[in-house]
Amino acid sequence: MIAKRRAECDVSPRYLLMICMSAGIAILGMLLSSPAVVIGAMLLSPLMDPIMGVGFALAIGDFHWLRRSVRSLALGVGLAILFCALIVIFSPIQTVTTEIASRTRPNLFDLLVAIFSAIAGGYAVIRGREGTIVGVAIATALMPPLAAVGYGLATWNWTVFSGALLLFVTNLTAIALTATAMARGYGFSTSLSEKQSQLQAFLIFAAFVALAVPLGLSLYRIGWEANTTRQINSIVLETFGGRARVSDIQPDYKVHPIQVTATVLTPEIIADAEQLASREMEQKLGQPVDVSITQLRVGTSAQAAEEAELANARAKEAEAAQRAKSIADRLAILAGVPASDVTIDRQQRRALVNAKPLDGATLAAYRELERRIDATEPEWDIRIVPPLRALPAISFDEDGKLTPAGTRALGLVIWAQRRIGIPISLQGGEAQLEALRKPLADAGIDAREDVVDDDDAQSVTASWAVPAPAS
Repeated sequence: MIAKRRAECDVSPRYLLMICMSAGIAILGMLLSSPAVVIGAMLLSPLMDPIMGVGFALAIGDFHWLRRSVRSLALGVGLAILFCALIVIFSPIQTVTTEIASRTRPNLFDLLVAIFSAIAGGYAVIRGREGTIVGVAIATALMPPLAAVGYGLATWNWTVFSGALLLFVTNLTAIALTATAMARGYGFSTSLSEKQSQLQAFLIFAAFVALAVPLGLSLYRIGWEANTTRQINSIVLETFGGRARVSDIQPDYKVHPIQVTATVLTPEIIADAEQLASREMEQKLGQPVDVSITQLRVGTSAQAAEEAELANARAKEAEAAQRAKSIADRLAILAGVPASDVTIDRQQRRALVNAKPLDGATLAAYRELERRIDATEPEWDIRIVPPLRALPAISFDEDGKLTPAGTRALGLVIWAQRRIGIPISLQGGEAQLEALRKPLADAGIDAREDVVDDDDAQSVTASWAVPAPAS
């Protein structure tokens, strides 16, 4: 069994391939919010092998094996995170879905799940019942948290990054240390002295305590929020004498004071409902609460309230669908493509289209088209991806400062590079290039530079870093 465990901890082309495939399936399933796809990624992930290797290597005191396992694990984890981040960067969908959000708030229950699963996995490995490892892989979910870490890295979302990383570390530590304890319990030979064994047992216990404290606090916070939400819902209903129906309620516990936004279907409008509810919530919760209630007047029967709620939801859905269709139709006309080629994300209110080349149309023309339609839809993020066109020269005055025309040209270069995504090349004097480095860096653009020895140069030539087609 030890020989088999050692063999499965080596870095191999198969191991790296399965890491990438599992990571890719996991992040795509999470972006699509598809639990079935995410489960498939869990089954493919080979990370369980080096983690078990770490556990058994610690148990028998084989530090050469431990180094191999840690190296294999570190390489797999780093590759999975970078591969997921790369997919997210090039993905038109970058929404925080429920599958991603569910991996950002680990708690004490997650630690217990990892421990119980690791006990089952360690027993299965020792007793030769390795079919159980499939269930352990699903229960502990090693790859989805790494995919969420990659998402947080790509989108610079610290909340997602830190929460998902904590969940992965929790699962990793619990599996490895529980496997160590299981191996020692089954009498696997070790080169550790009695004193070293006692120290090892103490460190395992200390590691579990170190994980349990923040996860326990997180569980307490989640429980408090759930109980507080029930109290808030009850107070809103009591404010209307129990005759109203709460259509939607959204408490925000991350701000101070707590903000509560609710939509209530009521047969009678109460003018001071917000003040009454806020006063009662502050008394019950012991802290200030800012309440905003939208009251919709409906009939007195329960059926009338339900019908009004459904009608309101249908009306909002129909309005959103019609607005999205209108945006898609207008973008399709401007871009010269069918409406089906326009990518619409109604949840995030984003619209994206790749424009066809139009005779005589410059980059400035495409940017102006985007600006005009974006001005009519302030709640939407409208983006037109233009075809490759020549970039404008960026002009400077005699004092080495950008001219107004140069400022506009720089803005157009930044816009075009963000939309198309192809690297740009700049050619000009050292002083002019130095003046452009900060605004380009602030925009996240790392341009290639070609310095020319021309002290009298008053412009920088910008071009795509690939051969551009004729206009």
